[in-house]
Amino acid sequence: MSQKTDAFASTPADEPTWKQRAVERSTRAAKLRAEQRVQRFLDAAQAIITEKGNTDFTVQEVVDRSRQSLRSFYQHFDGKHELLLALFEDAMRRATEQIRAATQGQADPSDRLKVAVELLFELSRPDPAARRPLFTDFAPQLLLTHPAEVRSAHAPLLALLTELLTEVGTAGALRAGVNPRRAAALTMQTVMFVAQSATVSDQDLPVITADEVWEFCATGFAGN
Repeated sequence: MSQKTDAFASTPADEPTWKQRAVERSTRAAKLRAEQRVQRFLDAAQAIITEKGNTDFTVQEVVDRSRQSLRSFYQHFDGKHELLLALFEDAMRRATEQIRAATQGQADPSDRLKVAVELLFELSRPDPAARRPLFTDFAPQLLLTHPAEVRSAHAPLLALLTELLTEVGTAGALRAGVNPRRAAALTMQTVMFVAQSATVSDQDLPVITADEVWEFCATGFAGN
């Protein structure tokens, strides 16, 4: 009797097509609602950061601004750190898209790379007027406490720089033996660190410009 029951037991593949479609439709709708809730939290947090010019806010402020519940917040985020990380990853993605778009106006691969390096430098510079605390405040702290998360957030930018350096190599402008991905990582870290350190000039440490950073990077990987 049990063998007969097992033989006729229903499996997902045996379900009617209409039922599979209904379940898939329900799953898509639930996913869309969750994405919308997450985006409202992100938008609320970004608005608060823009107003304050820093990341000094509470989860309750974000919840109130988004007009959602605290329970809903913790269904999607472990806490403020994870929310900030999501904002930082999104900001890095948008910055990468901005850099990519800026390079499209150059025909020469080396010129595209130069545009990318100089724009990355400008985007990474501390600028109170621009109010980019995710880059200037949160990112340096995150680098010390959660380096794996930083690598993940920077992955799109690293991929873009690798792509640009590969194109430079295809054009025959890379020094022999240079690995495009490793050169991209060195370039990215050099540009961002120098930019974040570029504040007020003094006699011992002059302000470094985007052109100087490009020249330094270019002579490190460019061929003859």
